[in-house]
Amino acid sequence: MKKVNSRNYREEPLNALEAEIAITALHATGEFTVIRKLNLERDPRFTQRSVPGSKIGLCLDTETTGLNHTEDKIIELGIVAFEFNPITAEIIRITDRFNGFEDPGRALPQEIIDITGITDAMVAGQRLDDDQVKALADKATLVCCHNSAFDRKFVEDRYPIFTKLPWACTLAQLDWPKERISARTLEYLLYKCGGYSINAHRALDDAEGVLGLLLGSLPVAGTPIFKNLLEVCGATTAKVTAVGAPYDKKDTLKLRGYRWQDGSSNGCKGWWTNVPEHLEQDELAYLGNEIYPGGNTESVVIKMVDAYARFSVRE
Repeated sequence: MKKVNSRNYREEPLNALEAEIAITALHATGEFTVIRKLNLERDPRFTQRSVPGSKIGLCLDTETTGLNHTEDKIIELGIVAFEFNPITAEIIRITDRFNGFEDPGRALPQEIIDITGITDAMVAGQRLDDDQVKALADKATLVCCHNSAFDRKFVEDRYPIFTKLPWACTLAQLDWPKERISARTLEYLLYKCGGYSINAHRALDDAEGVLGLLLGSLPVAGTPIFKNLLEVCGATTAKVTAVGAPYDKKDTLKLRGYRWQDGSSNGCKGWWTNVPEHLEQDELAYLGNEIYPGGNTESVVIKMVDAYARFSVRE
């Protein structure tokens, strides 16, 4: 009897051309979706065309001991600096990277260890390189995060120099429901907007993931994500807080996009939303007609917010 060799697979890794041929063949069947691991070193979407007047942006992510910036501490910081054309929003190249640990001075919660894989031994005795972080911030004109409302407070507590920079957020400032995307985790958005994956919940990996997302296009509109973000992040908006709104109106406010804040960070408790600056009075009229009895909107608080304050405690 002839012995059949069951080892019919190849042990050598596919080269780049063979991998692309295999991916194309899989896609052609209509049965498979291939997810690539994000590799910015070989990413063809960088234009590499430096232009006069180009600027530097930072994609940034933190890992922390918890959610409260007044009590918890950064344990890992990741930053990717990139050059971009401010007129066309083309991303030219990566200019620098930073990744570092910091010892919070106490044992890490087990939940944080489970989520991030960062252990007490990894952060013991570690400290972020202040000079390198400040040098990156000093050259930058924009900071981009996925959930800037979280990262900005931690970073500004640790490095006040970041209060002088405008911030943008790929989570909150892009209309993902309009793009028919319901989940807004960074990993899912990377998959939906380009078919990429990252090792989530580590600072540098997530920072690179933000840049990978900025390099992509919106799935429905087809327009560049970074171009869309630049257009919206610089606009001044009116933060409208419906202080003292009747409890039975909470569902109506939620349907209109209002969110609850407990006032712990800014002393202003109530349902709030952001609207374009020119729609401030329209929103106030809506609250008077639909929310407050008798149309009395004297308790409504309206504050103008720009990119230098947005997502910070100053908002």
